[in-house]
Amino acid sequence: MSLNEITQELVSFRNARKWGKHHTEAELARALIIEAAELNELLLWGEEADQERYEEEVADVLIYALYLCEKRRLDPATIIRAKIEKNAIKYPCKTPYIVR
Repeated sequence: MSLNEITQELVSFRNARKWGKHHTEAELARALIIEAAELNELLLWGEEADQERYEEEVADVLIYALYLCEKRRLDPATIIRAKIEKNAIKYPCKTPYIVR
């Protein structure tokens, strides 16, 4: 399943529950920060995080990032690829990097 397909599934899920009115860019960005903090909390004391909770928190972070992409009509794969290419130039290495 592609990121765009997952995003459409998320939008359908949100719309079925009439949550769209709460999905302003500012609210989505705040929710993303909160979910990232919850992920960070799992790792706070250097202990091994419970795998299921870890996966749930990573999923929450990704979900809000995808909602933000949808709000701005950004293609997640395209902007990630562009960032990788920028980083490859900014942080060159001796090992060849192959863009697929």
